[in-house]
Amino acid sequence: MKRVLVLIALATLATPALAQNPSQIASVQRGASCPGCNLFQADLSSKELKGKNLSGARLRQADLSIAVMNNTDFSRGDLRDVNAYATVFTGANFSGANMENASFVGTYLQGAKFSGATLTGVNFSGAEMDRASGLTQSQLNKACGDPSTKLPRGLRIPDCK
Repeated sequence: MKRVLVLIALATLATPALAQNPSQIASVQRGASCPGCNLFQADLSSKELKGKNLSGARLRQADLSIAVMNNTDFSRGDLRDVNAYATVFTGANFSGANMENASFVGTYLQGAKFSGATLTGVNFSGAEMDRASGLTQSQLNKACGDPSTKLPRGLRIPDCK
């Protein structure tokens, strides 16, 4: 009996606990909302996903490049290490999301909401976000940008090194 329990424990440890969910990824790629879904490493590049609910979803290491995701809800989501190069996020909600080490280079974030978002290591070089809301200087001090990054009045961002 003890040997069986050890084998079960080892099998459980060997199974990836948070592997991606291909059917959920395919559903979102077709344009569905998917709150709380596991979209780890999903390829959503060049997709048009306007007004979708992806709140609480795990999008870690996903590719969102050159997509249009206006008014999409990413609140409380895991967006760590996301690549969102040149994506349009007009009015998107990132409130409470963990965006650590994500790349938002050249993104359009006008009207996006960032209240309580974790922005540690996020690269906002060339991003247009001067009409974004919920941003604090404390959040931006942990991110980086470049001289072409457009921020709300009174806020600054360190240069990316």
